[in-house]
Amino acid sequence: MADRLSETPRVIALTGPYGSGKTALMEAMLAAAGATGRRGGVGDQSAEAKERAMSTETNFARLDWMGDAYRIIDTPGSIEFSADAELALPAADMAVVVCEPDADKAALLHPAMKRLERLGVPHMLFVNKIDQARGSVRGLLESLQAVSEAPLVARQIPLRDGESISGFIDLALERAFIYRPDGPSEQAEIPEGETEREADARFHMLEQLADFDDHLMEELLSDIEPSRDEVFGDLIKETRAGQIVPVLFGSAANGFGVRRLMKALRHETPDVAETARRLGAEGAEGAAAYIAKTLHAGQSGKLSIARVLGGAIKDGATLTGPDGETSRVGGIFALQGADTEKIAEAGQGELVALGRLENLKTGDLAGEGRSLYAPASELPQPVFARAIEAGSRDDEVKLGTALNKLAEEDPSLSFAPEPDTGEFLLRGQGEVHLAVAGSRLKRKFGLEAVTRPPSTPYKESIRRSATIRGKHKKQSGGHGQYGDVEIAFRPLGRGEGFRFDEKISGGVVPKGYFSAVEAGVRDAMERGPLGFPVVDMAATLTDGSHHSVDSSDLAFRLAARQAAQAAFEEAGPVLLEPVYKVTLSAPSASTSRLTSILSTRRGQIMGFDAREGWPGWDEVQAYLPQSEMADLIIELRSATQGVGAFGAEFAHMAELTGKLADQVSHQQRAA
Repeated sequence: MADRLSETPRVIALTGPYGSGKTALMEAMLAAAGATGRRGGVGDQSAEAKERAMSTETNFARLDWMGDAYRIIDTPGSIEFSADAELALPAADMAVVVCEPDADKAALLHPAMKRLERLGVPHMLFVNKIDQARGSVRGLLESLQAVSEAPLVARQIPLRDGESISGFIDLALERAFIYRPDGPSEQAEIPEGETEREADARFHMLEQLADFDDHLMEELLSDIEPSRDEVFGDLIKETRAGQIVPVLFGSAANGFGVRRLMKALRHETPDVAETARRLGAEGAEGAAAYIAKTLHAGQSGKLSIARVLGGAIKDGATLTGPDGETSRVGGIFALQGADTEKIAEAGQGELVALGRLENLKTGDLAGEGRSLYAPASELPQPVFARAIEAGSRDDEVKLGTALNKLAEEDPSLSFAPEPDTGEFLLRGQGEVHLAVAGSRLKRKFGLEAVTRPPSTPYKESIRRSATIRGKHKKQSGGHGQYGDVEIAFRPLGRGEGFRFDEKISGGVVPKGYFSAVEAGVRDAMERGPLGFPVVDMAATLTDGSHHSVDSSDLAFRLAARQAAQAAFEEAGPVLLEPVYKVTLSAPSASTSRLTSILSTRRGQIMGFDAREGWPGWDEVQAYLPQSEMADLIIELRSATQGVGAFGAEFAHMAELTGKLADQVSHQQRAA
């Protein structure tokens, strides 16, 4: 067995686009280390992942390799589950970005690369499915460089046997290796026809390393061959510092290049102390842990997947969260996919599940005896919503509790009532995201939920002024009811709401009834003649009469409501729809598709611009009716290989006329 390089476990995160093969790579690493006897037994074991043949949540695994302990975090690639990656990646010492050998898919890496750069997690690139590569490697690397701020440094160049790739040349070792399925690569002589290509590629690698090492630069300028130890030393130092992104090649499905990747990780992955420093837990007294994921696991209750950054956590230990609230650890569990094993203690560097931490949430930094504060996460804003209700009236309370637990597991889910429509809305990152949430509701909590597209909160207003008299008079023995008002109504500007005033002379309507008159107008405004709430209107009480015995608050309230209802009909009711200011972003090659999408959805395009900090990406700003936004994200992602995104904020209410207005009003009346 090789000498141990680290006294504590190192955590490796696998990230990258959907379909790149991250879970297959994790399975291949586990098999290479002898941690599992077969492929496919650890990752994506949930019913939702199996049904969709994709990762729908983060997977966790453990292995030992050449004397060192590793914990693997396999994050979902779909942008709809990107919150899992956002919250789990800070716990990693090193990330491996997995991609396909297709230059046309290079833009798909951009979200993952930007996330790692923002979080400050050192990373390397593993070009998977290299046995399926068809274009030039140089062209591929040039395309990939466009999505990375740090230079991509090719550690290898592939060897071809005709049209297929049979192995690689390691540029640091200056050795050739031939792939062997599910086994170690076999060392071979560098083919004579490849020596010049190898020398050029190696010199380019050294030049890139020398950009951060003056001594190496002097050696290259003096034609002095640097020692192998110096080259490896620079690779280690610059990778850990995030100055470079090493690139390796392989095929997870066949086990090609997996062991070489693991050897690179063994030497170039920082220890947990560096991760603790990055997260602000360096030097913390007592134990410290970062919560990377929260699960609600049936009878086991709440489990918090935690990276131990300092000290050791024992069962029964008390941890303090950022807000000062404490939680007592109720069980410690080692993780291998869906399987857990109870252990007594988790030492520094470990990645484990901690039970019963009721006052800690995903993304928190917890300390033993003190509060710690992790850098804030940038969770994606909701872009898709469904109105949701329990399938049975008896389950209404249970549904709210269950959805809150799902949102605790996945903070990019949210559940709240919509004030304007009264609907409860489940919001998330897309159609699949909410479908998976619905599946988990049924599997974990036994609840059937009914969902439908959310209603658009239309409003209505008036186009012109009208003065209407309303009288409520009723005599039924004893005291009667009498209220008489004349009210002038006029439209206000968009967004001005409602104003009430009075211009009464001679006391024809006593002051004590003014509030009842206003309440009556507000009653009528709850539902106008088109079926929606009335807004942007002023009402002024100008005249009326009262009876010393029969007048009352109720009578004047009913009289005012009658006047308002009649006025809304006479003053030209108009339908208003909410309009949002949206910003769509996507690779520049898709910009024309964005404008087409907006045009077909009645969007008013305001302008274009390059997306700041995202080379090769554009942003399109537009005003878009809310009714056109319900499935916008579905079409947007379909047109952008799944990476398009948008943000939206309410802008104003706008008049809706013509056939569409008639259709909306007819549907509302029917409802």
